[in-house]
Amino acid sequence: MNTSSRSIICEHCDSLFESVPLAHSQKAECTRCGAVLERGQRLSIQALFALALTAAMLFMLANAFPVISISMEGLSNQATLLASVEALAQGRITPMAAVTGLTIILAPLLQICLLCWLLGFATAGRAAPGFRTCMRALEHLRPWSMLEVCLLGILVAIVKLAGMLDVHPGIGLWALGMVTVLLILISGKGIRRLWDDLEGQLQ
Repeated sequence: MNTSSRSIICEHCDSLFESVPLAHSQKAECTRCGAVLERGQRLSIQALFALALTAAMLFMLANAFPVISISMEGLSNQATLLASVEALAQGRITPMAAVTGLTIILAPLLQICLLCWLLGFATAGRAAPGFRTCMRALEHLRPWSMLEVCLLGILVAIVKLAGMLDVHPGIGLWALGMVTVLLILISGKGIRRLWDDLEGQLQ
């Protein structure tokens, strides 16, 4: 996390370094533990905002369309993310349904909304209202957004069920995979550059 426009702290060993400009293909590493401190910015703020809007549209598709379709002897069933949460809520592991809904629907949704809010103002060179609160909320949401875990679980289920049933990935699964990739590209250290880019407006 950047403490100023000229200093950066290693997240792993708390070593303090002076921040230097980096080219697109360059990265700065901690001399103490070898962790990556910074990478050269490959995408502009406008590009990040466009990716955030794309992630928002894909997330709607991921929730609107089935992620997996199962058929056997003329009978078929389709599952969406919300239907999966509802199915868990009807069993003996109802608390698991709340955790699942939080990690695969609510947390990613809030994450995408905050990214669009922050980057939308940043494209105009302005700090969004509630900038500090939103940035801190993004950091707290990152561990709770587990789309990649959900995606991996669905892929494992498809492989396991393929030998017994006719299993087909749905549009929602493809959209979910693309959302996962986009959030990895946008969030994390990529969005933290806003602290430096908008530092003059945060005084």
